[in-house]
Amino acid sequence: MRVLSWNIQWGRGADGVVDLNRCIETIRVLGDFDVICLQEVAQGFASLNNGRSMDGPASLVAAFPGYSAHFGAAFDGPAPSGERNRFGNLTLSRLPVGRVQVHSLPLPAEAGYAAMPRVCLEVVVADRLRILNTHLEYYGVARRLAQAQALHGLQLDTIQALRTPGETSGRIRAGTPFEPLARPASALLCGDFNCEPGSPALAALTERDEQGTPVWVDAWEACYGTVPHLHTVGVNGAEWPDRPYCCDFIWVTPDLLGKVESLAVDQATAASDHQPLLLSLALDLSV
Repeated sequence: MRVLSWNIQWGRGADGVVDLNRCIETIRVLGDFDVICLQEVAQGFASLNNGRSMDGPASLVAAFPGYSAHFGAAFDGPAPSGERNRFGNLTLSRLPVGRVQVHSLPLPAEAGYAAMPRVCLEVVVADRLRILNTHLEYYGVARRLAQAQALHGLQLDTIQALRTPGETSGRIRAGTPFEPLARPASALLCGDFNCEPGSPALAALTERDEQGTPVWVDAWEACYGTVPHLHTVGVNGAEWPDRPYCCDFIWVTPDLLGKVESLAVDQATAASDHQPLLLSLALDLSV
C-alpha cells in the first residue's frame, strides 16, 4: 500500500505562481498511490489566485479518475461573488471507502495571533484502516498543542469505543445514520503539523496510553531511528521560512510498525512550499 501526503498550498509554487497542474503532474511522476492526502486545498478564494476563483477539489477529482474524493473544509465562508470560499484537506482513495468523518480541532483563544479553523479528515479504507489527514495551527503554540492533544484523544476514544459493547436492541440498521460502519483501531495520521521534531505538540501525540503503549509512532523513526528528519519546508526558495526544517509527518499506530517499509521525502519539486511524503506499507487492502 502506498500513501502520499502533501501540503500543496492550493497549487502555489515556491515561485509564488498558482498552478495546480504542477502539483498534479508531480504526483503522477512520483508514482502510483492507493491513497493521496492533500492539505491546503482551496475552493473559491479568488483572492489567493490573482482574482480568479478556484475549484481545487474538482480539478483534482478530474485529474485522478478511479479515486473517490473526500473533502474536509476547515474554513467555509461567503465569497464576494456570492459563492463559498472553502479551504481544507482532501483525501483521494482508490480503495473502498466506508465511514468518513470531519473532526473540528480545538481553536482556543490565544492573544496576539491570527486564527484559522483546523480539521482532521478521517477516512476508513477497506474497513481495515483509518487514514487521518490534518493540518495544524501555524501561529499559536497553545492552539497547536491543543490540536495535537485532540488527535491523541481521538485515537484513545476510538480504542475505547471498540472495547465498549454497541447497540443490541435491533434499532440500528443499514441505511440510517445510526448504521454501525467499521472504525478500526489501526490508523495512519499524516499532514502538516507546523512544528519541528521534538516540539511539545509532537510530544503530546506520542504520549502513552494506560497500558504504557505509545498512541502514535513517527513512521520516520520507525524507518530510520535517530537519523534526523529530512526537511519538508524551506527547501526550494519559497519566501518562507528563513531556513529549511521538517514540519510534515506521517504517524502510525503501534500495530502498523512492522508494516512500515519505507518513508521518503521528495525534495526536488518546487510546485509547493512544502515537499511531498511517500509512505509504503506492507499491506494489501485490495482483497
